[in-house]
Amino acid sequence: MSKYNLIFDVARCNSCNNCVLATKDEYLGNSFPGYSEPAPRLGDLWLTLARHERGAAPMIDVSHYIETCQQCDNPPCLTPETSDVVSKRADGIVVIDPVRARGRRDLVGTCPYGQIHWNEELQLPQKWSMDAHLLDNGWKEPRAVQSCPTQALTLAKLDDAQMDARANDEGLVRLHSELGTRPRIWYRNFDRVSHCFLGGALVRRETGREDCAAGLRVRLLQDNKVLMEQDSDPFGEFKFEPLEGRGEVYRLQVAHATGAVVFETDVTLYDNTYLGVIEVR
Repeated sequence: MSKYNLIFDVARCNSCNNCVLATKDEYLGNSFPGYSEPAPRLGDLWLTLARHERGAAPMIDVSHYIETCQQCDNPPCLTPETSDVVSKRADGIVVIDPVRARGRRDLVGTCPYGQIHWNEELQLPQKWSMDAHLLDNGWKEPRAVQSCPTQALTLAKLDDAQMDARANDEGLVRLHSELGTRPRIWYRNFDRVSHCFLGGALVRRETGREDCAAGLRVRLLQDNKVLMEQDSDPFGEFKFEPLEGRGEVYRLQVAHATGAVVFETDVTLYDNTYLGVIEVR
């Protein structure tokens, strides 16, 4: 059977927060019987954007990705003790019954992603259920997807085999897959969060003036094999990614178009690394 999957592209997100605001707007002050009670005016958001910074000035980048209920296929919130309150629908969506869940604060601690929130006023555990009330009434996608101007968020309704194939083809990953929860929220270009980069800036000094060294061939080698290569940009900069950053040793080479190597050094990578300004001949 086809199930709902949400795909988030880290590279497309510009942190406009439309998805956050649309989701807040949908549930603030609104009761959807059988699905959810109103979200609190203040307090936890059911869908948020996490911020991840890499590197240090002058080479730094910032990425964002959503954090929300992961709609797990093996949901830790669904146990024999909670089966009267939590349900996993055939279409993949996990729902907390807003009537039966009254007073069940124990549900909050069952989510390893921290995505079940306690509404103190209503004495109710709550979370985002992918706008199931809208999807059941003919909507093609949740409001968070509809409101995204960069198409960082997309909805896919596929069976498990099709979704696994798509994830493999497109390099999609899940958050904390080691937990074995099998989330239905997928992330594209997540290496901007999980991996490192190695970069620097090349310059030439001629007649006492320092100029950007554009168009030089920069190679990253490991065990004498070229892993990646690129030309320095108009500012003389280069940046290699994604890299593990777990203590692996690389050799960085810079060469002219003729192939003559004008600079090389070994780098042991533990984190995002900017090598600074490198003067070449």
